[in-house]
Amino acid sequence: MHARLVAWVFAGPALLVLAVFFALPVAAALLLSLTDFDLYALADPAHLRFVALGNYLDLLRTPLFWKSLGNTFYFVLVGVPVSIALSLAAALLLDSPLARMRAAFRTALFAPVVTTVVAVAVIWRYLFHTSYGLVNWALGHVGIAPVDWLGDPRWAMPTIIAFAAWKNFGYNMVILLAGLQAIPRDLYEAARIDGASRWRQFLHITLPQLGPVLLVVGVITVSGYFQLFAEPYVMTRGDPLQSTVSVLYHMFEEGFRWWNLGRASAIAFVLFVVILAATTLLLRFGRRRGAL
Repeated sequence: MHARLVAWVFAGPALLVLAVFFALPVAAALLLSLTDFDLYALADPAHLRFVALGNYLDLLRTPLFWKSLGNTFYFVLVGVPVSIALSLAAALLLDSPLARMRAAFRTALFAPVVTTVVAVAVIWRYLFHTSYGLVNWALGHVGIAPVDWLGDPRWAMPTIIAFAAWKNFGYNMVILLAGLQAIPRDLYEAARIDGASRWRQFLHITLPQLGPVLLVVGVITVSGYFQLFAEPYVMTRGDPLQSTVSVLYHMFEEGFRWWNLGRASAIAFVLFVVILAATTLLLRFGRRRGAL
């Protein structure tokens, strides 16, 4: 009994903080999503009405919501593999016996993670500017016509994916590098003695041993990429032709531009369900593959 009381005394402050700053806001947002809370209700609570699942049903009838959901899935399905592949390639490079000055390169490759998203997004917007961007300037020197990277619906989202992959791959790189360094070197030595090539060593030793780490990286990256907001907000404002409107950006527009806070809360919980379903599928896939 005494030990249990001591445990509650130590855990109590942390649980109180979680309750006040997490549980209560989540519960309030859930209740808000069941109402038509808007600018008028904000001025006079008498205008507030309980609409039950009305906001959720309205979302299913809103073309822009489906457009934003499709854009977000496109961003996740393309961006997550690209980001993880870049992270793994960088981690393998740093773990290679041929690598020199590993600490300096590790710091340089991790630097984009700690830079401010908005500031770097503004720089990338100018790099990919149609008229005076450095990218089009370089393409012009090899005979390629300028590309409207952020003004063409075909190129806007791939450009944002490239930015997000460059911005975030360093975080996963550090995790994967730690996983690579934990793999026993005896396995590689035995494989070399048996005549296995580097590619076979990668397929049959590195990837299986990295399974749990790759699963963790995948869950973190998927959940983060579903919350796409800052990049399209700064670089394209959801344009062109709403090709870069994400679910989170749509939620922001509903809540802080049109002040439909009830609908915005409903979008937030739909996104939560989507992320929960995606991460659950990843975890089940990892269990079947023996990563857990």
